[in-house]
Order: sequence, then structure tokens, then C-alpha cells
Amino acid sequence: MQQIDSDKQHLIVDRMGRRFRNLRLSLTAACNYACTYCVPDGKRLQAAAYELSGEEIVRATQLLIATAGIDKVRITGGEPLLSPKFPAILQGIMDLGLTDVSLTTNGQLLPRYARGIIDSGMQRINVSLDTLNRERFREIARSGDLNTVLHGIELMQAGGLKVKINMVPMHGVNDDQILPLLEYALERNIELRFIELMNMGHLQASPAYAQEFFSMEQILDRIGKQYTFSRTDAPFDSTAVRYEIPGSGTFGIIANESEPFCRNCTRLRLSSNGALYGCLSSARSTNIRQLLALPDAEAQVELHQVLLGALADKQSENFQGEVTVMKFIGG
Repeated sequence: MQQIDSDKQHLIVDRMGRRFRNLRLSLTAACNYACTYCVPDGKRLQAAAYELSGEEIVRATQLLIATAGIDKVRITGGEPLLSPKFPAILQGIMDLGLTDVSLTTNGQLLPRYARGIIDSGMQRINVSLDTLNRERFREIARSGDLNTVLHGIELMQAGGLKVKINMVPMHGVNDDQILPLLEYALERNIELRFIELMNMGHLQASPAYAQEFFSMEQILDRIGKQYTFSRTDAPFDSTAVRYEIPGSGTFGIIANESEPFCRNCTRLRLSSNGALYGCLSSARSTNIRQLLALPDAEAQVELHQVLLGALADKQSENFQGEVTVMKFIGG
């Protein structure tokens, strides 16, 4: 695929030295799960109206690479494997020459797409998994089959991909799964990442958020009952605080509330219908669909201005919460 010339790109940097490097690319807002921490009342998310075509998504990614200097792309949703555009988009993104392309999925459809993902050359994948208990799995996800997800993880590892598992521990819901999931991950050389419950969507200002929130301190206290660990280095723009268990492996905690990472955030999100978001704490966005049809030079000039606004939306210190549902804007 032809690359857009980015030799003349002007680096877009804010007063805190932040720039956009990491693009979260939502293929669809639809999801085959209805996780309790994501949507209310078991209502499954549907595809957004007027989704970008596969060609438009790849074109947008090209332009963002050239204009912002994006060097990492994570394909997300909703659930990206639900999108019929996934195979073509995966190939199109892989053809752009990036060295870091990854996928976040709930894993339910991994067995179906395993061969294509492996053959694409993708090196790593994140799978959301909140419990190893089959009944609890259905209660949290309100759909799906645990064995299918575990099989998908096995296929990814057998195909040579590095796998990370994302778990959202919730007080009184699945916090008893912290140690079983960690043991499962360590035995398979998988890095488990605990994600603090986020104060957004239907949970914002809800009593359920305060009741279910399980902090970084509580997670570490629970792990410390069975393992000895020490904090280790992580990339400067990593969302996760990483810990090493000597002789066993590593785990991470994405501590949105306990140890915010806003000061180092390099993430940019493109929704499936073309809205560009600079920050999860802001519902502001700009739709870039129209500029995708412009010639390269003109499109980059317009996109540069959009990106300046998106970067200005970033929080300076910590996540403030927003009514926006994360699944709509790229995981």
C-alpha cells in the first residue's frame, strides 16, 4: 500500500510534551457481550449508524500516521471480530509498515479468525477475561462461552503471538478471581493486567461504582497474600504499572484512579463512524469522514488542526470520568 509522504509533518506536541503516538481504532461499536461494567441492563451495543468503510478506516490510519506520527495501532471495538470488515482492515493496516499493530478482543470469535490473525504477522493480542468460573463468566458478560475464549487464547499462543489478559476486578463480583487468574496467566507466560473500574458510562455517579470499585492497593494486598513481587520499569507512556514475581513472570495494573497516567498519555481514538477523540475524559470529538476524500496535502492540513484540538482535550493530571461509553470510542 502506498505510503503518504510525512517528511513535512509538523510534530504536534502540547505544553506537557505529550503527542499522539498510539491510535485505538474502533471497527464497530457492536459487541456480542453486555458486560455489567460496560452497559446497563444487559443491553448489547449495536453498530453505529454510518460506520466508516474498511477503505476509509485504512485511509484515516494512513493520514494519522503521516500527520501525527502515529507508530502504534490497536484494533478495537465494540468487539472488532464482529465486524465483517475485520479481515480486509487487518490486512490494510498491516500493509502500512507499522512495527506495532495489536488487537483487543473478548476472544469469543478468536477460533474463527485465528488463522488469519496469525498469518497477518501481528505479534501481540489482548484478551478481556474477568473470571475462570463458567457461571460467573455468563453473569458478568451476559453472553459467551468461557471454554471458547480459553481455546482462542491457546490458538494465539500456539501461533506465536504474545498474549495479555485484561481483567476488571470488582468488589463482591469477581475479586475472588484475582489469584486464580494470575496463576493461570503465570503458568502460560501471559501477562495479566488488572484494570481499575472506570468512572464512565452508566457507572458515572452511580452507587454501583463506589460499591464495586477495587483499588490498586487492594489488588496488591490480595496478590501479596500468595506472591512476593516488586515494581519494575514500564514504557514511559504505558497505562499499566508493572510488577515482577521473581521466577514466575509479571503482571500489571492499569490504575485509572489510584495512579493516573494522564501526564504521559499518547493515545488517540477513532470511533467506527469517524469521530476522533483525544481523551476518555472528554465527550468532545471531531468527525473526520469528509476530509478522508481530500487530496493528501489538503487532508493533512485540515487534520493537523483537528489534532491540535484533540490534544488540548487531554487532562493534565487524572481521569475525571465521562458519560461516554468506552466501547463506542475504541476500548
